[in-house]
Amino acid sequence: MSQPSYGPLFEALAHYNDKLLAMAKAQTERTAQALLQTNLDDLGKVLEQGSQQPWQLIQAQMNWWQDQLKLMQHTLLKSAGQESDPVITPERSDRRFKAEAWSEQPIYDYLKQSYLLTARHLLASVDALDGVPQKSRERLRFFTRQYVNAMAPSNFLATNPELLKLTLDSDGQNLVRGLALLAEDLERSADQLNIRLTDESAFELGRDLATTPGRVVHRTELFELIQYSPTTETVGKTPVLIVPPFINKYYIMDMRPQNSLVAWLVAQGQTVFMISWRNPGVDQAQIDLDDYVVDGVIAALDAVEAATGEREVHGIGYCIGGTALSLAMGWLAARRQKQRVRSATLFTTLLDFSQPGELGIFIHEPIIAALEAQNEAKGIMDGRQLAVSFSLLRENSLYWNYYIDSYLKGQSPVAFDLLHWNSDSTHVAGKTHSSLLRRLYLENQLVKGELRIRNTRIELAKVKTPVLLVSAVDDHIALWQGTWQGMALFGGERRFLLAESGHIAGIINPPAANKYGFWQSEIEAGSPEAWLAGATHSTGSWWPEMIRFIQGRDEGAEPVPARVPAEGLEAAPGSYVKVRLNPVFASAQQEDAA
Repeated sequence: MSQPSYGPLFEALAHYNDKLLAMAKAQTERTAQALLQTNLDDLGKVLEQGSQQPWQLIQAQMNWWQDQLKLMQHTLLKSAGQESDPVITPERSDRRFKAEAWSEQPIYDYLKQSYLLTARHLLASVDALDGVPQKSRERLRFFTRQYVNAMAPSNFLATNPELLKLTLDSDGQNLVRGLALLAEDLERSADQLNIRLTDESAFELGRDLATTPGRVVHRTELFELIQYSPTTETVGKTPVLIVPPFINKYYIMDMRPQNSLVAWLVAQGQTVFMISWRNPGVDQAQIDLDDYVVDGVIAALDAVEAATGEREVHGIGYCIGGTALSLAMGWLAARRQKQRVRSATLFTTLLDFSQPGELGIFIHEPIIAALEAQNEAKGIMDGRQLAVSFSLLRENSLYWNYYIDSYLKGQSPVAFDLLHWNSDSTHVAGKTHSSLLRRLYLENQLVKGELRIRNTRIELAKVKTPVLLVSAVDDHIALWQGTWQGMALFGGERRFLLAESGHIAGIINPPAANKYGFWQSEIEAGSPEAWLAGATHSTGSWWPEMIRFIQGRDEGAEPVPARVPAEGLEAAPGSYVKVRLNPVFASAQQEDAA
């Protein structure tokens, strides 16, 4: 057997040390200090309540000890070869302890169960005391969960039997490869370790993803506008304008032909336009939310009219793109201009930000003030940092499992289109990020009637456009209960659909896949829970319901000959979407251009 080479190990360690020191320095910034102080303040409130309710803490401690004694008894019986039911088992969705050794070998079975018991009691202790403010409790619950999952025995070589066997069998080569991958990922990270989720070199936009034919027919400093080529002889009179979020790239709606919303809409006889937002740099630091509404959505409406002659569109907005589309409709209504959106379909769109989901842990004055100072200093919110933050909202499935596979098993990630998109991060202009946090999330200005876009106060009650709002039942970024509440802000016809699955899979659910169903109801309800109780569940995709909603607003309008996009500036997917934050890919693009 050849001797293992440890040269790459020491080289990787050197990379790791340098980058780790840089990250440690970054963590001393005001934002990290604000998070730490917030945690200390929240913990102080728990301790204050604990001193007034000592019996609760004593009972919790007794429960933990009783479980540990049961576990010791179980371990002794198992070590003696006797049958014994486990004290606690992982949830079915928990894949950290799937290896047989976690159950078959008594020492690892004990480690697993002791960890699970401790985790359960720690998380339960956050909810055990009365009198703790709800926001403090939510933040403590989130950070306790982060700590608990970070300390799982599966994350460490010495306490993971699968990793130990792999290391012995490979003479440690898995660690050599893993540290080399770690050094590469540290080079491409910002203030936090950005773990590579997929083989990003496996996909090229326009070749593997974002392949629906079309042309870039308009370009500004803020966006490119793509018009897609028709596949039917006639099309609906009113074109469709899709407004994607400016925090992610648009091609989540045009991944592969079999799951492309764009291609499906084109096949239904629609003239489809897509906004492709620019990936901002420090030169665009002063771009604000107002600019995305007026210089973005409103300007795109003008460009669609120039291309088709049609003053109105059927608008589709995804996530914060749906918010921008709604604000554009409100801006037109407030200025008493004729509405230019004949129908609006909003995917996972928050308008009432009182229920922000797990993002709510950051919605706290000291944290937002620190982030505003950081945005002012840097000019942008780094997209790589945002990507890590979103991954940590689902830490076991989007962070720690990839940490183990890459750095401890030494496995290069496989090619996966959805994770490619998820890793294709975009910056957010510093001023825009600050506006989203303060004006929308913290102060909830839209609900209060205080939000102004270019000095125009927005009241969505003045918008009479028919609205279809689609949410996802397992969405952790835009809770469906919160999006349901926001629907009430509109002053016209409103309809709500609730898809199965989450923020992405619940929306990108083509009819051919027949994977997830949805709920719908025509009955007025006083709460989201009451709405769901009276809703009817249907199997299959909700996309056909959307096209019926759109076509129903064009009743009486005769189809027109298919609109072929003009030669325009370049072929889809355009240039803006290809700008990447990863320096490896940036250099590759420069070489290709040369």
